[in-house]
Amino acid sequence: MKQQDSASKEGKLSWWQLSLVGVGCIIGTGFFLASGIAIRLTGSSAILAFVIAALGTYIVGEALGKMAAKDPQKGSFRYYSKKAFGRWAGFGCGWTYWASEILIIGSQLTALSLFTKFWFPTIPLWIFASIYGALGIVVVLLGSGGFEKAQNIFAVIKISAILMFIILAILGITGVINGRSDTLYIPNAGNEFFANGFLGFWSALIFGFYAFGGIEIMGMMTPRLRKKEDAKKANSIMLLTLTTIYLFAVGFAVILAPINAFSPNESPFVVAMERYGLGFFPHVFNGGIIIAGFSTMSASLFAVTNILVTLSEDGDAPGIFSKKGKKLKVAPFALLLTMGGLAASIIFGRIMPDRVYEYITTAASLMLLYNWTFVLFAYPKLIELSGWGRIKQWAGILLILAAVSGTLLEKASRPGFFISLLFVGIIAIVLLFMQRRWKKKGKSYSWLRLA
Repeated sequence: MKQQDSASKEGKLSWWQLSLVGVGCIIGTGFFLASGIAIRLTGSSAILAFVIAALGTYIVGEALGKMAAKDPQKGSFRYYSKKAFGRWAGFGCGWTYWASEILIIGSQLTALSLFTKFWFPTIPLWIFASIYGALGIVVVLLGSGGFEKAQNIFAVIKISAILMFIILAILGITGVINGRSDTLYIPNAGNEFFANGFLGFWSALIFGFYAFGGIEIMGMMTPRLRKKEDAKKANSIMLLTLTTIYLFAVGFAVILAPINAFSPNESPFVVAMERYGLGFFPHVFNGGIIIAGFSTMSASLFAVTNILVTLSEDGDAPGIFSKKGKKLKVAPFALLLTMGGLAASIIFGRIMPDRVYEYITTAASLMLLYNWTFVLFAYPKLIELSGWGRIKQWAGILLILAAVSGTLLEKASRPGFFISLLFVGIIAIVLLFMQRRWKKKGKSYSWLRLA
């Protein structure tokens, strides 16, 4: 196929470089800020929520890695869904992903603005959001090569910020750094570990999964690997790195501060270190968080622009969106639509700034998980699975369903669930229209190929 041939010419990355790109794209405000929401909802058991999310992410990542190694395509999960179930699945997955990433951009812009207000409390959020949005577009204009280099730099900075917190937490716990209190909030019983009961833990799962959102980028960039068979290795090392630093960081945060000290508007790691009175830490760490959030936002901008191009190339979006510019490294009309989505995110944040981060974060997380579910359904149709492989596939589906259903239990997350359904409903209506159009052109696609 032309798509595969062009991809093979781009094979420049080693497995460890792809792992680093993955870390750079994934660690963001989904971890630095949303983890505080998870801790507030469930207390110390937030650690378990991240373990479950890591397990679910690994299963999805393994499926993507195996499919990409066998048939590397820049359309990634959208291409595999289409190959497994038909054109309708590729159309639905592609536009669901585009919408989810637009929402993620909105949540990242809101979080970045909240963090920047730490230094400039009187400036409105939408001004910061506009500045970060414009800078994100600049990163996208660098093209794939520039994007990879930027994400590698961002990854090192983000890992360094988390390691700084972990080292300082160890120094504080061991008494090397003196604080205002020596109390450690270690749970002594089950009801302390699950601070708000099992329902609180259930509702926190979605934020654990959100911290791992972005593995789709790994699938989209697999064609750039020198050895496509290294896709699984790159994914495994990336997830092992993320899970290790996530668990250490969240574990130290929950024992250094009481649960009621955490809030959705402040990083839990800054809250945890307040007891030590380190004047430099909030500023340095806040800067690291802003870099983290900016890198994931620019990754989302890169992803939505590229997925729109592949949709257009397959006839699932107007052809103008895949038309190449003479000087730009990205398709100009695809970039313009992305900029329109960016502007809508800024306006939405301006209208309802109080709870917008939590609402958008939940909706974006859910729409990503809808696509992850499709990946797991497509997996056995494209790759022959053993009995153990089938068990893992269904375990992943059940873990995702648990995270999705948990959003209905929490009042603050529930609006995000209905926002996600609204987006999916709009895509379904457009898909019905497109299905009729395809049939008129003599291209009939079955809606019942999931069986």
